[in-house]
Amino acid sequence: MSSIQAIIIIAVVILIIVVVAAMLMINRKQLKEIEAIDAAVTEIEKMHLEDDITRLDKMDLAGESLTTLNTWRKSYTEAAKKKLPRVHKLVEEAANENATYRLFKARKNIKQAQEIIKPTLEDARNTKAVFTELLESNKENQIQYDALIKVYRELRKDILANSFEYGAAIDQVEDQLASMESDFEEAKNLSSQGDHVEAKRVLSKIRMSLGNLQKRLKPLKEGYHQLEVVFQDQLKELSDAYKKMISEKYYLTSVDVLGRIKEIHDEIDGARKLLAETKVDELAKENKKISGEIDDLYDVLAKEYKARPFVEKNQSKMLTLISHQQTASKKLVEKLRHIDESYELTHGELEKSKDLEKEVNEMYHQYTIDTQNIADGKGVYSAIQDSWLQMLDRLREIDAEQAKMSTDVDGLYDSENVANDSIKRFKQEVSLVYRRLERRNLPGNPDSFVQMYTLVVNEIGHVSNELSQVRINMEKISAELIQISDDVERLKREADDIINSANLVELTMQYSNKYADKDSIAQAPKTAMQLYNEYNYKEALDTIATAIEKVEPGSYQRLENAYYSEEKSN
Repeated sequence: MSSIQAIIIIAVVILIIVVVAAMLMINRKQLKEIEAIDAAVTEIEKMHLEDDITRLDKMDLAGESLTTLNTWRKSYTEAAKKKLPRVHKLVEEAANENATYRLFKARKNIKQAQEIIKPTLEDARNTKAVFTELLESNKENQIQYDALIKVYRELRKDILANSFEYGAAIDQVEDQLASMESDFEEAKNLSSQGDHVEAKRVLSKIRMSLGNLQKRLKPLKEGYHQLEVVFQDQLKELSDAYKKMISEKYYLTSVDVLGRIKEIHDEIDGARKLLAETKVDELAKENKKISGEIDDLYDVLAKEYKARPFVEKNQSKMLTLISHQQTASKKLVEKLRHIDESYELTHGELEKSKDLEKEVNEMYHQYTIDTQNIADGKGVYSAIQDSWLQMLDRLREIDAEQAKMSTDVDGLYDSENVANDSIKRFKQEVSLVYRRLERRNLPGNPDSFVQMYTLVVNEIGHVSNELSQVRINMEKISAELIQISDDVERLKREADDIINSANLVELTMQYSNKYADKDSIAQAPKTAMQLYNEYNYKEALDTIATAIEKVEPGSYQRLENAYYSEEKSN
C-alpha cells in the first residue's frame, strides 16, 4: 500500500469519526430540547387551569370580572384543545426520529414544537395570574373594604365632632366625605354583583381620596386657627397698643398703622376664600405673607417703644454736650482769629473752625426742633434716637478735630521762639567761621566761599526780617531755617577745606625744599605759590603734592596723615 493510499484511508477514518461525533452531539442537544418542551407542557398541566375555571364559574362573576374570565378562558381552551395536542404529537415524532438518528427531521419537529410552546407557556402563566387574582379578588376586596371603612368612619367622626376647627373649609370636607360614602356603597354593590375588578378600582379611588383628605386636614386646621385666632388676636393687640401709644404722645410717620391693619383684615378675608375652597398650598403661602406683614407692624411699634427710654434718658445730656461743644467751638474761633493776626494759618484752620462751629450750631437747632416735637407729641422717637446717635458720633469727631487744631496753633509761639534762637545761633556760627579765616591771615578767600558766605548771610537776614513782621508764616520760615542750617554746615565744611588746604600747601612747600635741586620739582613751588596767592588753595595743594609724589612716592600721604592726626589731637 502506497503512502498516498494510507493517507486517504486515515483521512476517511478521521472524517467518519468527526461525523459520528457531530451526530452524537446534535442528538444530545436535541434530546435536551425535547426534554425542555416536555417540561413546559408539564408546567402548563400542573397549573390546573381547568379547576380554576370551574371555581370561577361557581363565583357568578359579572361585569368587568366576567369579561376578563371569558377572555382568558378562550385563550386556555385554544391551548388545551389545539396547541398542546399538536405539541405532544411533534415531540413524540421528534423523539423517535432523534433516537434513530434522523436528526434533520427531528430538528424540524422540535423547531415547530418550540414555536408553539413558547407563547403558549407565556399565555398560560398570564392566565394563571389572572385567574388567581380573580379567585382572590373577592377576599382581598373585602379585607381592603373593611380596613378603609374603619379609617373613614373614625375620620368622619373626628371631623364632625371638631367641625368648628375647620371654619369655612368644613363644607368642602363634608362634600368629600359624602362622595367617599357613595364610593363605598358602589364598591359594596359591585362586589355583591360579582364585579370584583371594578370593585377593586373603586376601592383604590377611595384609598387615594382618604389619603389626600388626611394630608389636608392638619394644614386646614392650622390655616383656620391662624386666620381666626392668631391673626385676630395679634391685630387687636396691635390696634390697642397703637391707640395707647398715641395717648402717650408717641408719633409715627413711617406707616399708617390703623390703615395697614384694615388692609390686613381685607387680606384675611381673601385667605378665608382659599380656606373655603380647601386650597391648602395657596392658603399656607397667603398666611405666611400675612404673618410677615403683622411682624413688620410689631417691629415698627417695638422700635418706638425701645427708642423712647433712650431719648428721655439722654435729652438733658444731649443739651449739655451740644452746649459744651458750642462754647468750645466759639472759643477756638476767637483764639484762631487772634493768632491769625500774628501768624499766617496756612492750612485754613480759621475757616475750618468756623465751619465746625456752624455745624455744631445746626445740631443745636435740630435738637431744639426734636425737643419741641416731643413736647408737642409729634416726636418720632426712633428717628430722634438715630439722629442723636449720629450727633454723638459727630460731636466726638469735632471735639478731636478742634483739639488737634488748638494744639497745632499753640505750637506756633514755641516755633517762633525756636526760629529766633536759631537765627541768633546761625549768625554766631557764620561770624565764627569768618573770624576763623581772618585769623589765618590768608591772601584772600576763594570766590565760591565768598558767594556761599554772602548767600547764607542774605538768607539769615531775610528770615530775620520775616520774623520781625506783624504777621508771619511759620511754616515757610521753618522750611527756610532747615535750608539755612544745611547751608551753614556747608559753609563750615568749605572753610575747613580752605584752611586745611592752605596749611598743607605750606607744609608740602617746606618739605619740597629738600628736592630744590631737582629739575622735575623746581617749577612746581613757583606755580603752587602763584595759585596760593590767587586764593586757589586746593589747586595749589594738588600742584605741589603731585610734584613731590613723583620724586618721592608716598611722601605727601605721610604729610597729610601726620597733619590730620595732629589736628584731631588738638
